[in-house]
Amino acid sequence: MSQADDHAGTGEGTRRDFLYYATAGAGAVATGAAVWPLINQMNPSADTRALASIMVDVSAVEVGTQLTVKWLGKPVFVRRRRPEEIAAARATALTDLVDVKSENANKPGTDAADQNRALDEAGEWLVMVGVCTHLGCVPLGDGAGDFGGWFCPCHGSHYDTAGRIRKGPAPRNLDVPLAVFENATTIKLG
Repeated sequence: MSQADDHAGTGEGTRRDFLYYATAGAGAVATGAAVWPLINQMNPSADTRALASIMVDVSAVEVGTQLTVKWLGKPVFVRRRRPEEIAAARATALTDLVDVKSENANKPGTDAADQNRALDEAGEWLVMVGVCTHLGCVPLGDGAGDFGGWFCPCHGSHYDTAGRIRKGPAPRNLDVPLAVFENATTIKLG
């Protein structure tokens, strides 16, 4: 049998056939080894993954005060509202708002009613990303501004007690991140 017959499909391999397959296999492995680092570098770093969700102890937060924590490099306001703050937020008509969307990651697609922005049914807990939606400044809290909520000193945006924009250049309400009560004293962000 000649070499030409072996390449014609008689089933018998030659040394040349083996070298072709071995070279192709080694090339495939080398290509995979070269491409993997390029794909893997697109994954988030370990420090980013570690901060993707955090637990916040709210046992020391009194009614009428707020706690500011850092999450994903941004301040997050965790406010325990007084009954009068809740009443003021719930009494505000949607027609009085600049932005009627809730901006709530927990309830996407809902309107900006206070019930859709608060973390609990009673409305006592409000969790918001503390970054003004105009140009990224950090608003001042504790009843600042014309509506008893937050005031951005950079360009004068006023937010109400539910973190909704009421006056100023900010185009959107303060964002509400993914948050859930893990137990009575711990909120999980992310």
